[in-house]
Amino acid sequence: METIIESLPMLWEGLKMTLYIFAIAIVLGFLIGLVMALLRLAPFKILNWIAKIFIDAIRGTPFIVQLFFIYFGLNSFSWVSLDNVWAGIVTVAINAGAYFAEIIRAGIQSIDKGQTEAARSLGLNQSQNMRYIILPQAFRRMLPTITNQAIISLKDTSLLSIIGVADLTQRGRVIVSATFEPFTIYLALGVMYFVIIYLLSLLSSYLERRFVLR
Repeated sequence: METIIESLPMLWEGLKMTLYIFAIAIVLGFLIGLVMALLRLAPFKILNWIAKIFIDAIRGTPFIVQLFFIYFGLNSFSWVSLDNVWAGIVTVAINAGAYFAEIIRAGIQSIDKGQTEAARSLGLNQSQNMRYIILPQAFRRMLPTITNQAIISLKDTSLLSIIGVADLTQRGRVIVSATFEPFTIYLALGVMYFVIIYLLSLLSSYLERRFVLR
């Protein structure tokens, strides 16, 4: 217990880094997913294929390979300079974006086509129909799945310690190497991750009751 108390300031710094990376990556990931979903639904085949190749490539390769490709692979070019934190953010965002794309696409396609016909009868163009009619309804349906993917992405941030990101996991490894108490420290890490994910699950349940189950 004494070791944990002494380690709390360092673990807190790691937790703040984890949440910082997660917050930025999940917003970027959702935007990437939204764009890719709209490309998948676009009437032009070339746009469909671009989005499909991106989604299949990301979903079909391990997260760790994507991380190494972005951090080590892209940084091998002289005109690219990504530090480990932004390499981690970009990797988590792209990975989450590919999964968000399919979630959003499925949500949009679940809306009855009669909604589109009704929007046209009101004089709304395709863009207005998507923005004001389709997406708000689709978002309510896909909210639980989006939250679940966000939790998975939060867990993925623990792998960023491999490239030296000073997140919660990396701070824990440093403390273990100094104290030689892996059981105590990793138990504390597990509890901290559990609390974050549990709070995110509670938020998800609240949003579902507020917006989905009404």
